Parts: sequence; structure tokens; C-alpha cells
Amino acid sequence: MTSPEDSALQKIQFYVTAPYSCGYLSNKLAQSLIATPQHLVDGHQYSALIQQGFRRSGKFVYRPHCENCNACIPVRLPVADFQASRSQKRAFKNHQTLNASVSSLAFDEAHFDLYKSYQLARHEGNEKEETVEQYRNFLVQSNVNSLSISFTLNGVLKIVSVVDLVEDGVSAVYTFYDCTDTKASYGTYSIMWLIDWCKHLKLPYLYLGYWIKNSQKMAYKENFIPQEALIDCEWQKIKHAKP
Repeated sequence: MTSPEDSALQKIQFYVTAPYSCGYLSNKLAQSLIATPQHLVDGHQYSALIQQGFRRSGKFVYRPHCENCNACIPVRLPVADFQASRSQKRAFKNHQTLNASVSSLAFDEAHFDLYKSYQLARHEGNEKEETVEQYRNFLVQSNVNSLSISFTLNGVLKIVSVVDLVEDGVSAVYTFYDCTDTKASYGTYSIMWLIDWCKHLKLPYLYLGYWIKNSQKMAYKENFIPQEALIDCEWQKIKHAKP
């Protein structure tokens, strides 16, 4: 496995952030290891870093680096081995009428409106904090090969998935969707679609980011099996995303 000291990454430096409030575990402080300078982290270097458990948020490439916690476990799906459950197959079938469109990253008002409503409905977002600037910094800016996938139904936007293309797969950066369709399974469908897309692109992995055992926000990732997790610096097969 590539390490931050290997030749392809020699010009990149890494620093640890100051502690900040953890967004996944209550009453916990988190720290991140950040790759800098941002403009030197190109697609090739990012592909090496993602294999080490790094992720992207805007132009920041990071991985958790908490002093007294290792709850964040990077997970990925070997798409050729994926075994869909009955409910996953049903969700994929039920949403076949959605129309998918892949495009480069750019600010879109409809995307922002859907993102804002999703944050308020699902993540107790603060309307004053969900600004255009915050959205641009988080999901529109990127130094790597990033794409936006829009799913519409009869011309109405229902799902947006922001992804990164890396050398051995697709990294799911963030997905948001219409929460008013209470009987829909948009989250499940979006992952199923990305699995099929990886197969179409002949890419072996779908990177799902971090799984955290005690975080309800991450529980859905356990439903996509078999998975591999980055444990002790090696990608290992795991059962139900529990090392």
C-alpha cells in the first residue's frame, strides 16, 4: 500500500487540525489529517491517498486523526462481489423510471435548493448556516476528477450524487434527495445505481467513506455487502462492516 512518504506524494505535506466537535459521535472531539498544499493533490495522488483512507470535502483531502478514538473505519465495496438483498433489488426496480444525467461540477440552483431542504429534514440543519457559499465550498469545488449525477422524475429533481473518479473506483462523496417522498428509497437506489455504474466503467470498487459502529447516520452502509475495511493499514474483508 502507498504511504504518504512514497515518491508520488513527496511534495505533499500533512498537518493535524486543532480539535473540533465531532459530527458523528456526541460529546466527542475530532481531529483530521489534512493534505497540503491543496492544488498539488491531483487525481493520481488522490487515488493513492484514498487507498489510505483519505476522503475529500471541497478542496480539502483529509482523514480522521483523533488522538483517543479510531471509530471512523474506511469501507469500500468490491462491486463484482456485491450481493443485493431483496429490499435493495426492490428499491432498484421501483425507481427505474428515474432519469440519470452525469455532468461536471457546477453550481445549480435546483441542486442547492434540494440540498438545503435535505439538510433541514435529515440532519437538523440550520437554515441560516446552509448558505450558497457553504454549499459551493463543500460540493462544487474540487481539484480532482469529480462529477455530479442528477436523477429526475418527469423533469423534477429527486436525487443528486456527487462522486470522485479514482484510478480503481468511484468514491461517493455526498448524496442528497427529496425527503418529501416518504415511500421512496432514494438513498438505497443511488448506491445501487453507482454499483452498476462502477461495473459499466470496469472499476472494481465503490468507496463509501467512513463507517462508525455507534453512529446511526452511518448504519445504512452495513446493508451493502460484502465489504472491505481499512484496518491496520490493510484493506480486509469484513462481515456487516464490523471488524
